[in-house]
Amino acid sequence: MFGICLGHQLLSIAHGHPTYKLKFGQHGGNHPVKNTKTNIVEITAQNHNYNVPESVCSIAKVTHINLFDNTIEGLEYNDAPIFSVQHHPEASPGPHESKYIFQEFANRL
Repeated sequence: MFGICLGHQLLSIAHGHPTYKLKFGQHGGNHPVKNTKTNIVEITAQNHNYNVPESVCSIAKVTHINLFDNTIEGLEYNDAPIFSVQHHPEASPGPHESKYIFQEFANRL
């Protein structure tokens, strides 16, 4: 299962870790997000007011971090083949740095 934006938040809630409201939210393009597996910084599109709590790290590995405020941008759950990202890798006409995430999802099928 692959969750994007609200899906990222719903997966956290489904695992017993309620979301919290960000002070200003994260909106627009050009948000730097670091992939913790590759250490590559991706430029992403964002549109949300809530995020997942740090407590989710007890059941999932953090895969992406927002470099503006160090919030969790991506998770890979320990209990099942489930992962999610808070940003929008499907954003078009760009940026496209996160497009690889869809191939990663397809490879798990």
